[in-house]
Amino acid sequence: MEWPHHLLSLDDWIELPEMKEFHVEVVEGVLLVSPRPLSFHQRAVTRLTYWLDEQIPGEFTALQETEMVVAEVPLTVRVPDVMVVPTALVEANPARLAVGEVRLAVEVLSEGSKRTDRVTKFSEYAEAGIEHYWIIDLDPPVSMTTYRLVEEDYEDFGEQSGIAKLEFAGAELTIDLNALITRHAQRP
Repeated sequence: MEWPHHLLSLDDWIELPEMKEFHVEVVEGVLLVSPRPLSFHQRAVTRLTYWLDEQIPGEFTALQETEMVVAEVPLTVRVPDVMVVPTALVEANPARLAVGEVRLAVEVLSEGSKRTDRVTKFSEYAEAGIEHYWIIDLDPPVSMTTYRLVEEDYEDFGEQSGIAKLEFAGAELTIDLNALITRHAQRP
């Protein structure tokens, strides 16, 4: 593959070949390529997506590793670990989602992404208007920091470990953070 020698447009992004061995995003037209996350990260993302999807109201759906267009010019496409969007939108089966449709974005920290998730994506997601942003740290003890958009800035709604009790769209959510990385998932 020949790497682009210019800032990418959405058409350029669409034309790129799929690179399953890498995590690929575009930030202000520049391709950002990083290694795929390790096993604990993948397990945590899969479990969290499932648990959220089971507990959130039916008008929403949880997705993992789905493209989200943050801005078209200059192009920024992020791929949050988990996001929650309207079910009606998912049923249309789009190739990527507009940031304005995302109600919750979740990033699971991994080596090489900590600063991006805590600083860059934190400000991008707030500026884009994503109402909820959660950051999960898998280092023991597994913890999650939750943020909610208040007057265009994220307000820290607290750090949780163990069993997290949260509210989203009027639903009470329970997430066993330790079970995100253990061999056996949480049991109802």
